[in-house]
Amino acid sequence: MNRNLRDLRLFAFLMGLSAALFTFKVYAGPGHDDSSVQVQGDAPKRQADGNLFVPKPAQRQLHVMTAPSQPGEYAKTYDLAGKVIMDPNFGGKVQAIVAGRITPGPNGFPLPGQRVNKGDILAYVTPEAGPGKSRSLAESRLKRLRELSDTVPRKTIEEAEAAVANEELRAPVTGIISTAGIVSGQVVQERDLIFEVVNPSKFLIEALAYDPNLAKNIADGKVEVNGKVIELSYLGGGQTLREQALPLAFSAKADDLQYLPIGQPIRVFVNTNTKILGTKVPAKSLVKSGSNQTIVWVKRNPETFEPRVVVFEPLDGQSIVITSGIKDGDRVVTDGSSLINQIR
Repeated sequence: MNRNLRDLRLFAFLMGLSAALFTFKVYAGPGHDDSSVQVQGDAPKRQADGNLFVPKPAQRQLHVMTAPSQPGEYAKTYDLAGKVIMDPNFGGKVQAIVAGRITPGPNGFPLPGQRVNKGDILAYVTPEAGPGKSRSLAESRLKRLRELSDTVPRKTIEEAEAAVANEELRAPVTGIISTAGIVSGQVVQERDLIFEVVNPSKFLIEALAYDPNLAKNIADGKVEVNGKVIELSYLGGGQTLREQALPLAFSAKADDLQYLPIGQPIRVFVNTNTKILGTKVPAKSLVKSGSNQTIVWVKRNPETFEPRVVVFEPLDGQSIVITSGIKDGDRVVTDGSSLINQIR
């Protein structure tokens, strides 16, 4: 009886000890514990419906700016490829009329960028005496004719002087030297280009139009240079195709093209007389969605942004006109679109 009681007490003691042990906390070794749960909190995130949740602190950090849409009437604009060209009335080329040897002018050879005035002597070309003749023989003949000037006709002496005279290369217009690639003593051929003189304040813009009817409906144009929109005046269009396109000529309304090199490619935004209705927004408002659609972000409430697929027309280098996809009064993101578009 006592033995059975002792065994019963031992069993109860072991059961109590086991229960006590299982209630203790058991900790894993370093590096083997479960990772801490990431709490979203107020972090920016993309919601299941495609909208973005961006709290106010994140908006300030990303410099997100919005503006209400205000529909208006704008000129229908075409984005054409163009380049900077020289105005033929304010620029010119200096070429050798005869073959000969180049020598510097009275003030030396002008350097690229140096200003010259119309009529300035830029260089001399010492011509060859003629086929089968040396220059020394021509000079000796001129000397003899001058000694016999009383008996030799004046016309013969003038012809001999012309055979040994240096050809003067003069600046055709006032401007700066754009091209200069000669050195003293260099032999040049007839019609070789020696210098090119341009007036930077009189540059023109040439654009290529692949629609022949576009030239009849142009009002003016714009180009963007270093973040600045420059207004252009339309001068006219050619009637002969060049590379299957018509060349259109524009001039700047101010001296804003003088720092551009001749031949530099440039985008020309040509405004027509046709009007379109839409909302003007910065071009940087446009971003691409995951399905490669063009969208803008519209602010639905203080911390929620909705993507809108839009149709747009070019306006100038900095702005576009949205013709479909947003409504009057929608607050469109004008700054920070590319940053919030990366939120996942």
